[in-house]
Amino acid sequence: MLARERGMDDSARGDATGAASAPSPGEGTGEPPERPPLSESMSGGWRAVLPLWLQRRRWAPASVILTLAALMLVGGWVQKSPCLHTNPSWANGLPYRYACYSDVIPLYGIEGLEQSGTFPYQYTWIDGQGTPGEKKAHMEYPVLTGMLMYVSAKVTHVYLSAAKSFIYRPLTSPNNVFFNVCALFASLFWLFSVWCITRMTRRRVWDGAIAALSPLIIVQAFTNWDMLAVALATSGMFAWSRRRPALAGALLGLGAAAKLYPVLLLIPLFALCLRAGELRRWSRAAIAAVVAWGVVNAPIAILFPEGWYEFIHLNSTRGADPDSLYNVIAQFSGWGGFDGPLGPDQTPVVLNTFIAVTLIACCGAIVLIALSAPRRPRFAQVAFLTVSAFLITNKVWSPQYSLWLIPLAVLAIPRWRLLLVWMLIDAFLWLPRMYFYLGTKEGGWTITPFLDMVIARDSAVAVLCALVIYEIYHPARDLVRRSGDDDPAGGVLDGAPDALRLRFKALGRLRRRTVAPGPAPSDPAPAGL
Repeated sequence: MLARERGMDDSARGDATGAASAPSPGEGTGEPPERPPLSESMSGGWRAVLPLWLQRRRWAPASVILTLAALMLVGGWVQKSPCLHTNPSWANGLPYRYACYSDVIPLYGIEGLEQSGTFPYQYTWIDGQGTPGEKKAHMEYPVLTGMLMYVSAKVTHVYLSAAKSFIYRPLTSPNNVFFNVCALFASLFWLFSVWCITRMTRRRVWDGAIAALSPLIIVQAFTNWDMLAVALATSGMFAWSRRRPALAGALLGLGAAAKLYPVLLLIPLFALCLRAGELRRWSRAAIAAVVAWGVVNAPIAILFPEGWYEFIHLNSTRGADPDSLYNVIAQFSGWGGFDGPLGPDQTPVVLNTFIAVTLIACCGAIVLIALSAPRRPRFAQVAFLTVSAFLITNKVWSPQYSLWLIPLAVLAIPRWRLLLVWMLIDAFLWLPRMYFYLGTKEGGWTITPFLDMVIARDSAVAVLCALVIYEIYHPARDLVRRSGDDDPAGGVLDGAPDALRLRFKALGRLRRRTVAPGPAPSDPAPAGL
């Protein structure tokens, strides 16, 4: 249903925005009129590397991109495979020495998933038993992620039972089987996400290959269960691009029930819909998101309130993680943090307040950018800025969180070299992280290389944000709009006239102005990276 044709003909939108070109075959469906050669999405550096026959051939884009994504997922499994041959207790440090660590393997036992009679959010255990900080613990993940873990555990139990009954079926460690089941689900979620990306790139059909070839997939695809949230967020954007606001909101609400970040996409949508006079569509999406989130969470919150609250409790009481900017500053300067020394399970109130205020300020600035730009920004551009602001200002940036940015970055700023540089930096951060956790006594590294790479990663994302803002205020530099599209992921926003635009006067006054987006400025721009 999501792939159905748009209800509004692109040619009619072209007339409304002043575009005089006649529609070509395929317009109005989100599909390119024909299979373009690979070279159309490549800049000079790539053309010097790839053979001409490969550049000139008219491949079926989605098939090739999904094949590339599948190959990278195989690479991700190979990268984690050394941990499938180690003791699940991991007391020997091999997961860090081989950099193959994954939360999936140890949590199968810790969360009680290996026991057939347990249920997430009901099962409890003593964390840190025998230490001053010991406490009763529950499943610490949002409900939809916890249920994915539960389903994966049930599939594991069925497989292990069958393996005992039939000799010809391979029997291996339950932890390894659970990892492979979770990896299979994560792979399906990622392939679906990549497919959604290819459906939102329109004329620049090969841009989806940037996501498919991301080195972050090799390192982080199977580190945790974030692929579920990525798939729901990306499919929510896809539903919005197909002018299905209620479905888009429901998918974003389900995404928020898996990880928090998908619901953040409602912030850029609010700003853009306000500018385009489409707040009614946004309201439908927001209401659907709340309903979907409530339907998933209400049963668990009612039946197991203590277990359901564990996710909120954990994230409010945890301090600044090693990979946060707050920890970087503390390590290099000796700063004791906003709250000073805290005991076990104490809430860093000042840190939490600072993060909340900073994030609100960043989101407010992003909304002002969306409302004041000379031409309404694209949905993906503002979404990338919002999620990046959340990650940079947050006290936690777990390594797999970088997966959240891949679809948004590809759609917002499809510059191959820049994105691959950021992805390589982010992927390489995994190595000093693992060797820092290994410890110097076991041949690991000190914390300094890890902190240096955290700064490099955050700086790379900040540079991408700066470039996105520059292209928002200089739309002629935007590669997507230079290709002839307005906002491929914008749905009802694509080609719509503005109902409100903010203009800053010398004394800070704002005034309303109704404008039509019209064609992109025609000043010359150099070839993109």
